Amino acid sequence: MRALLIADTHLPKRARDLPAVVWEQVALADVVFHAGDWVEPDLLDELQARSAMLVACWGNNDGDELRRRLPERADVTLAGVRFTVVHETGGSKGREARMAALYPDRDVLVFGHSHIPWDTTADTGLRLLNPGSPTDRRRQPFCTYMTATVADGALSDVELHRV
Repeated sequence: MRALLIADTHLPKRARDLPAVVWEQVALADVVFHAGDWVEPDLLDELQARSAMLVACWGNNDGDELRRRLPERADVTLAGVRFTVVHETGGSKGREARMAALYPDRDVLVFGHSHIPWDTTADTGLRLLNPGSPTDRRRQPFCTYMTATVADGALSDVELHRV
């Protein structure tokens, strides 16, 4: 399975739409993960319509409608890999140990909030992935998103892309 990971899109406040390259990746992906901070529900509607599968949660900048439609935590198992998608994980110091304790039965944690790309593995084997933001780079040099492959109980080919 081809996976696309995005977060912190902040539409329409930070951009009018997702970059064209991200929409191209949506069309290619078997699953799209969005780790919150949509801001307005229009993008949710569009991603639901254009994605083969969408696994998503709400973020701290998302209002009542998005919180009604999305969970705070989304769990899914795909090709034998157990994913959780959340928006916030707290500060970077000690993140791996904190998240491994919170999600002991998960293989991959997809998160957002900081707009800072992150790819680490906890001592327990939990893989932590933050794709950054495709629309709001904040203090980062580039806007970003991630792609990966999920197959036979493993996550592979995790790649951070610049927009």
